[in-house]
Amino acid sequence: MEPNLPDVVLWSIPAFVLLTVIEMVSYRFHPDEDAAGYDTKDAATSLTMGLGSLGFDLLWKIPILAVYMGVYELTPLRVPVLWWTVLLMLLAQDFFYYWSHRGHHVIRILWACHVVHHSSRKFNLTTALRQPWTSATVWPFYLPLIACGVHPAALAFCQSANLVYQFWVHTERVGKLPRAFEYVLNTPSHHRVHHASQGGYLDRNYGGILIVWDRMFGSFAAETERPVYGLTKNIATHNPLRVATHEYAAIARDVRAAGSWSERAGRVFRGPGWQPSPRPGAEAAVPVPAPVSVQAAGGPAPVRAEAPAPASVTAAAPAPEHTR
Repeated sequence: MEPNLPDVVLWSIPAFVLLTVIEMVSYRFHPDEDAAGYDTKDAATSLTMGLGSLGFDLLWKIPILAVYMGVYELTPLRVPVLWWTVLLMLLAQDFFYYWSHRGHHVIRILWACHVVHHSSRKFNLTTALRQPWTSATVWPFYLPLIACGVHPAALAFCQSANLVYQFWVHTERVGKLPRAFEYVLNTPSHHRVHHASQGGYLDRNYGGILIVWDRMFGSFAAETERPVYGLTKNIATHNPLRVATHEYAAIARDVRAAGSWSERAGRVFRGPGWQPSPRPGAEAAVPVPAPVSVQAAGGPAPVRAEAPAPASVTAAAPAPEHTR
């Protein structure tokens, strides 16, 4: 029998709207020059991406639910829906969410889905709504739960609860919480690190509700300097269709330009910043001095003074157009 569990996201929509309005008003009366704040076009794009994801998720859920129900019918195991088993299912779902989230950062074809959520250079509650339209890549990570006897409806409830929890961590209006909370839970401070584009912050703090998984598996970073949000190569568009598909298009371009099948596979299944090894016999390029970066701790984005390249430097091939 299908569990009778509430639609957590639907019931949370009034709270989403209220908290977003409060945050917007807070910036109006208590501005913070260092905070990313709000931008009308950016916020509108985030809202559009969120609404679009609701429609596309309905389409993806049809085949995904069919697979889940097939696995659920085949397994002899059954997890009853009781108050204490729901807590255990929430814990297990959060564990698998960590690995799903981590996988969507380190495998480029999965990153092409998740990059949408990181494409804003702002960090506010509307950023939480900037969701991908190609979330069909998420479902395999939760198959072990279904195989262990968790009903697909119970899994959907846990996923919704996880999503609702993460709404409030997308803000700069909340500083660091007491140490006990910061040690166990995903907080705004931890999630600001996750959305930052600085090198030391990249690919950190994947947790959904709990941050303990990051502490256990070596992906935790504390917030020290002020984050710079967005991608290492930002996209200059508010077009929702381009926001949703730009990394898939970059992958297609890189695959077409690849010189071998191994490079094509790497462009799809390696990390977003992966580069093939130099071909044997290729002329080595003279290293170019790195740009000088001046940045005060916790200050704005670096001011770069480009060092001139030596005249004898061999021209390098253009870098792939992926974003990270």
